[in-house]
Amino acid sequence: MSARPHPVWRSGLFVPVNVERFLSRAHERGADAIQLDLEDSIAPADKADARGRVEGAVARLRREGRSDILVRINQPLEDAVRDLEVAVIPGVDAIMVTKVEGPDHLRLLDELVSRLEMRRSLPQGGVRFVALIEAPGPLAQAHAIAHSTARLVGLSLGAEDYATAIGGEPTAEVLMLPKQQILQAAKAAGLMALGTIGTVADYSDIEAYTKVVRRAASFGFVGASAIHPAQVPALNAGFSPSAEAVAEADRIVAMNREAAAQGRGSFALDGKMIDIPIVQRAEALLARAQAIAARAGAGNPARMAGAV
Repeated sequence: MSARPHPVWRSGLFVPVNVERFLSRAHERGADAIQLDLEDSIAPADKADARGRVEGAVARLRREGRSDILVRINQPLEDAVRDLEVAVIPGVDAIMVTKVEGPDHLRLLDELVSRLEMRRSLPQGGVRFVALIEAPGPLAQAHAIAHSTARLVGLSLGAEDYATAIGGEPTAEVLMLPKQQILQAAKAAGLMALGTIGTVADYSDIEAYTKVVRRAASFGFVGASAIHPAQVPALNAGFSPSAEAVAEADRIVAMNREAAAQGRGSFALDGKMIDIPIVQRAEALLARAQAIAARAGAGNPARMAGAV
C-alpha cells in the first residue's frame, strides 16, 4: 500500500533493548534490521525500564552500524501507547505492531504516530509499520488489514502465538495455510511478505534452517526475523538471489530485448519457452539484486547475490 520503495529487510534480528550483552554487539551481526524488543523478551516488571532505554539504544545503534531500526511494541493498547511515546523518535524506521486485531487497530495507531511525528517535527508518515497477525480472527481480516494504512510496509504471522491461539503446534504443516494467507494478503496490497514456513524458535540446526529460508523465498517471502545471531547469515543468503539466478535473469532480459526488436513476444532459451511472465520474474529478480547491492554499498548485483 505504501508508495515508497520497499526496504531490504532480509533479516531482522530481535534484540531485547534492556540486555546490554546483546545490544552491545547487535550492530556487528550483519542483520539488515535490528528489531528492538519491548514485547515478549521483556518481563512485565521490566517494561518501564526498557522503555527508558530505547532512545539511547537507537542513538547508539545509529552511530555504530548501518542496520535499519525497528521497535516491537506491546498489546494491549495502553501499553502500545506508552511504547509509541518512546519509539517514535529520529532513527527509528518502523514499528512492529504485535497482535493486530484488525484494520481499525492499525488506523488508530497510525493516528497516534502521526500526532507524535507532528509534535516532534518528524517527517509525516516517515515511521512505517510491520503488522504481526497472531490469531485466527485477525487472520480472517488479513486483506483488510493489509490495506488499512499507507504506513504499512510488511505483513507477518506470529507463528508461536498463532499456534497457541488455535491449540496447535508451530510446525510447517500447521502453519502452511496461515502463512500462505499472509503471503496472499501482503502481495495483493503491494506489501512485503515476511516470515518462513515454520517457526523461528529452533536455531540449533542452521543447515536445516537454511533450507527453510530458501523454501520461503521460493514461495515469495522476502525476509524474516531472527531470534539468534546465528540465523542472520542464513536469512541474508536465503532471501538473496544466487549469482547463478542473477546471471540467468540477465540473459533472459537481454534476449527479450532482442526478441522485442524483432517483433517477437517469446523466445527459446536452453530448450525452454520464455514468455512475458518469465521475463517479468527475471526483471523483478534483478531489481531485488540491485536493491540488495545498493544497501550494501556495492554496484555489482552479481557480486552481492547470496551475500551474508
